[in-house]
Amino acid sequence: MDLKLKGKNAIVTGASRGVGRAVALGLAREGVNLVVTAGHLEGAEKTAAAARALGVQATALAADFADPAQVTAMMQKAEAALGKMDILINDAGIFLQGWCQDISLEDWQRTMNVNLTASFLTSQYFAKANLDAGRGGKIINVNSQAAFHGSTTGHVHYAASKAGMAAMTISMARELSPKGITVNAVALGIVETDMIAKSMAEHPGYYESRIPIGHVAKPEEVADVIVFLASSPADYMTGATVDLTGGMLMR
Repeated sequence: MDLKLKGKNAIVTGASRGVGRAVALGLAREGVNLVVTAGHLEGAEKTAAAARALGVQATALAADFADPAQVTAMMQKAEAALGKMDILINDAGIFLQGWCQDISLEDWQRTMNVNLTASFLTSQYFAKANLDAGRGGKIINVNSQAAFHGSTTGHVHYAASKAGMAAMTISMARELSPKGITVNAVALGIVETDMIAKSMAEHPGYYESRIPIGHVAKPEEVADVIVFLASSPADYMTGATVDLTGGMLMR
């Protein structure tokens, strides 16, 4: 299948590792030029260098996604680097732990700012720039099964932020799709990343037992679906959240 992505331009947030990095490199293999962003420039630059090795243009940018001013400035720099923006992947996020009675207001607000407000601001900037230029585009939000199941492990703030992302995806899709910008999301379950590597080693088989498909997702398995959502064959999809949980969600 020809994804018709060669020569497109994409911004991928949270691209220093894990799913974000896998998405950036998956797009690069399809010939997509990139701006890759992360909280630290060193991680973003490593992903950008790997993308350039695949033959595309790639720029690394850093921003504190809890700071709205830095998020907006990052988008301005991204637009300047790319010239035009065809695809936006919102993957940046944090996963702070705390039982509801103990979560500080600071942790609550930081989680909302990084996981929800930053994605709103990047999407708003992308939409306004493209609408003003008379162009369409694609926005893909990286969500979680926690948006629909909630949290049972001390992540109320994370689950609430992701539930907001689910509603935001639908609402933006309703507004923007008639104007040529589709908005979709993926809901992730358990993905094999640095964040859970230690816990997986300490509890062999625990995570797999919760997943009907029987194995923890690799970032590349998730990236393949996100790359598809960014492609022309997915043009008729909008407002959807694709279940990428291995059957944990079955929504």
